[in-house]
Amino acid sequence: MDRKQSSPENLILVDREPDGVAFVTINRAKLLNSLTKAMITDLARAIKSLNQDDSVRVIVLSGAGRAFCSGVDLTAAEDVFKGDVKDIEADPVAQMERCKKPIIAAINGFAVTAGFEIALACDIIVAAKGAKFIDTHARFGIFPSWGLSQKLSRIIGANKAREVSLTATPLTAEVGERLGFVNHVVEESELLKKAREVAGAIVKNNQDLVLRYKAVINDGLKLDLGHALTLEKERAHEYYNGMTKDQFKKMQEFIAGRTLKRPSSKL
Repeated sequence: MDRKQSSPENLILVDREPDGVAFVTINRAKLLNSLTKAMITDLARAIKSLNQDDSVRVIVLSGAGRAFCSGVDLTAAEDVFKGDVKDIEADPVAQMERCKKPIIAAINGFAVTAGFEIALACDIIVAAKGAKFIDTHARFGIFPSWGLSQKLSRIIGANKAREVSLTATPLTAEVGERLGFVNHVVEESELLKKAREVAGAIVKNNQDLVLRYKAVINDGLKLDLGHALTLEKERAHEYYNGMTKDQFKKMQEFIAGRTLKRPSSKL
């Protein structure tokens, strides 16, 4: 394992593994992984670096200790919130949304406010049993700027999202799975194993298509269905028109090989 520590205080850890899976860990366990300005910047830089690294195919994001991320360290609130919300280079959520590689969140303990927003910026969420997602923007007088006010309502419905955010009601991992924003709920001891399993399944697939597929899903979500279908059609034509005869032949041979290996099923 090749460990590169992107923060002088080792508060954001980056581990690259030979199979193409990179692990990013928010490493301030004693303070429930609350984020300082420096940590926010380092996390943004780590995601950007992994996005540019051709050896990395999937990113797994987790928190050390008893929490995923308890939000911004409010002792540094003014330092964090004034001005930096517009700085793309220091904005981890903006970098996650720009990231072409799939990002899997491994959520243990709490994902609170900014931590909730970071989780929702991931493509797939694996959560430990009993993990809690909480939006405390309204409780503490913090205006959302990493997407929680817009993303949650689109995933779980406006009425439920209003209740969650305006009352600061915790959502357990189990409820999150029922509402559709958590993909898997597992025992805490199995959390990283499950995240790695999902990452491994992605790594086995055609990586060019994985990147293109993530992009067309995420870009299509910003459009109404009609325009999203047009977008898919346009990108499909672009993809196939760019393929050579040799690439089509290899595709056919690969599909034929997989079909021959597949065991017959009986009804």
